[in-house]
Amino acid sequence: MEGSLISGKTKVCGIIGDPIEHTMSPVMHNSAFKELGIDGRYLPFRVRAADLGEAIGGLRALHIRGLNVTIPHKTAVIPFLDKLDPSAERIDAVNTIVNDDGVLTGYNTDAAGFLQALLEKGIEPAGKNVVVLGAGGAAKGISFILAERGAHPVILNRHPGRAEELARRIAQALKKEIKARPLSEADLAAALAKADILVNTTSVGMVPGTEDTPVPAKLLRPGLVVFDIVYNPIQTRLLREAEAAGARTIDGLAMLVWQGALAFEKWTGRKAPVDLMRETAVKALGA
Repeated sequence: MEGSLISGKTKVCGIIGDPIEHTMSPVMHNSAFKELGIDGRYLPFRVRAADLGEAIGGLRALHIRGLNVTIPHKTAVIPFLDKLDPSAERIDAVNTIVNDDGVLTGYNTDAAGFLQALLEKGIEPAGKNVVVLGAGGAAKGISFILAERGAHPVILNRHPGRAEELARRIAQALKKEIKARPLSEADLAAALAKADILVNTTSVGMVPGTEDTPVPAKLLRPGLVVFDIVYNPIQTRLLREAEAAGARTIDGLAMLVWQGALAFEKWTGRKAPVDLMRETAVKALGA
């Protein structure tokens, strides 16, 4: 809504995290508001961990319509909310808050956004063996939704205790066995030998460490689907080497856009312009 005036009727949404300077969410959401003619604005807010409770109190007091939540607040924010969507409750992570007249409900659109990004590429995870690298907030949602969909995830993490804890939580919630392993080259090689899909949920390969990769190129092969949720750069070293090995690839912008689109729809009740949101993010990244 370039050139339009902000008024007392303007609906405010935003994102909280620390750091926050890198976020692509404002350009995506503000382009969507403009495209649909919605009187809304989306702003980034840096919120330190010690100030999280006050920030959520401000969400209520200022009648902000909704927030996205990013690192490091996705789990810590839960005690400050009134309700949780069942999926967010199972995952124990929230990335979207909706404010309905002071009642704050937490959702996890990361998980649904990840699944939608897979499905739009024609990849159905049900019955597939999936290697998930990492056990942080993003890995929680991704591992849960994969298991719910009928996939067989194995979670690998540098600190195996975190992977084992996540596997236990999923197993208890869904009554199915979930495997966890240390993120060593030997365990990674063994897991990938049986894998249909590889998902990197770690920050390895993200700007500024663009020459880093979580997976040695020799372990990549044709027939494997490689999904790297890092979106800056869009084409990570992992994805470049996966393509060279003949694997199918999905970039992190796909998940970013879909999780944002699903949040936008919860705040506005309108269908999000997904293609425009992706185009705007690509331009902002200079890709």
